[in-house]
Amino acid sequence: MSLSSAQVLLESLEKKSRILDAVIKENEAQEALFKQEELNIEALDASTERMGELAEKLELLDEGFEAVYDRIREELIQNKSAYRTEIKRMQELIAEITEKVVGINAARMRNKLQAETYFKKSRQQIGRAASKMKVSQNYYNNMNRLNYVDPQFYDNKK
Repeated sequence: MSLSSAQVLLESLEKKSRILDAVIKENEAQEALFKQEELNIEALDASTERMGELAEKLELLDEGFEAVYDRIREELIQNKSAYRTEIKRMQELIAEITEKVVGINAARMRNKLQAETYFKKSRQQIGRAASKMKVSQNYYNNMNRLNYVDPQFYDNKK
């Protein structure tokens, strides 16, 4: 194995860290959207789409990292001293990535709760509007019946 394989692993972890930074920024943008008076659904949709793209990139990086690591794992274990600095840097990056993932999960849970609250309010408003519409329809129907006078000279007997 050459140092280039260890460097590939390091670069993969660094890219993952940068993508996680982008995910953190996107989470913050979503949080700001939910704090607005009126939620901009188009902006939320675009943000969600960007998050999906970032998640795909992370998945590809993870698959690539695992493939390279599986290929060179034995060499890393047997020659720890030769790859000491790379292994140490990988451990630091993995710790940093883990910390970021925990923060991202917490932010996603907060955003999920805010989204559920927003959509619950929206459903309630729709329910109230439907109820008001039903009440006004009933009022209209009742008022129309008040003005209706049965024929006075009509024989109801058959």
